[in-house]
Amino acid sequence: MALVKPLIFQIVGYKNSGKTTVMSKLINRLKADHLNVVAIKHHGHGGKPKTPENKDSTNHLESGALASIVEGDGGLLLQAEKTLWTLEEKIQLASFFKPDVILIEGHKNEQYPKLVLLRGKEDLELLQLRNVQIIMLWEEIPKEDSFKKIPSLYLNDTNAIDWTKDYLKKQL
Repeated sequence: MALVKPLIFQIVGYKNSGKTTVMSKLINRLKADHLNVVAIKHHGHGGKPKTPENKDSTNHLESGALASIVEGDGGLLLQAEKTLWTLEEKIQLASFFKPDVILIEGHKNEQYPKLVLLRGKEDLELLQLRNVQIIMLWEEIPKEDSFKKIPSLYLNDTNAIDWTKDYLKKQL
């Protein structure tokens, strides 16, 4: 039996551009269509993501374990410590769950197909990123040659997320 690779798609934009909101809505719509999604988020706020204090799993990591897995009633929490995790390593880990789609929030300089969120003209430089497939705008921006051929949607358009979901489903 051949292993089917998941579709990998990025949601990128500057801070407070709506990445998490778009990701959450897109995950919800894909799940409603019976697709399995794994999300990868780049913690761009400096430092390590917070871990629960005074928990056995955190204590195991503080004692030197590379990773700690806690399971109960079908839920599984994985915490792992390593100096640096590449996006490829995170994708390999996410692939274990055999998703149909891996959505990546952030990592804007990677080569995967992506949706770019633009708050205004000041964000147009993001269109120089590789593999921009969809643009989601906060406000109307005059179309420049740099993005005339890229589908452009408006964040406040109630159909934008469904259009994006349908686009991703066509790529599967």
